[in-house]
Amino acid sequence: MNILLVDDDEELCALLRRYLERELFKVTAVHTADEGLTEALSGRYQAVVLDIMLPGGNGLEILAGIRKRSELPVIMLTAKGDEMDRIEGLEIGADDYIPKPCNPRELSARLRSILRRGRSNAVASSSVQLDELTIDFDQHQVSRDGEVIDLTVTEFNILSVLARDAGKVVDKNRLAEQSMQRSLTLFDRSLDMHLSNLRKKLGPNRDGEARIKTIRGVGYMYIPEEEVA
Repeated sequence: MNILLVDDDEELCALLRRYLERELFKVTAVHTADEGLTEALSGRYQAVVLDIMLPGGNGLEILAGIRKRSELPVIMLTAKGDEMDRIEGLEIGADDYIPKPCNPRELSARLRSILRRGRSNAVASSSVQLDELTIDFDQHQVSRDGEVIDLTVTEFNILSVLARDAGKVVDKNRLAEQSMQRSLTLFDRSLDMHLSNLRKKLGPNRDGEARIKTIRGVGYMYIPEEEVA
């Protein structure tokens, strides 16, 4: 599994690289914004670990550049307590984030989780038709009236969980565990941000109604058109 690490802290990169390589990852580290974007779009990696502050640019700008051309999984490294960077990263399309200083063991677990998500969506039926959406689990692809919608790994998994239980409320913690492979922590808004991005990409249904409804205090529900009041 090839991982790209983009961080200007060379000492931290060396530490993370040693640990991750013991965990059987192959790690390439680069230390500037230009190198980071070029390598991320090279097609050689299964995931990127991306710092916010970099020489010659900003990690969020790199993330935006990646998302214009690729759905490559990205984990952001953010300053501890800097919630705005985390929110902005999730809005742009980061799959997850880890506050610095970074624990190598946690990073390894998050990487395995993200990579596992991309392989774990096989179901009895290889695709599901839901309203004008087609969800293809084999191809990890969603289309609306034949037009492909670019979703991140996390967004696809959230939609998959909701689609399988369309018309039913999915508990927030269950949705996080099944789509993100982890439980939510106190004040963790990552699931909310992924859902916000997903709603924008899917758009309303043909009746102009929201496809995914928030059930306050409980969870979320995909509402098929025939069930919209």
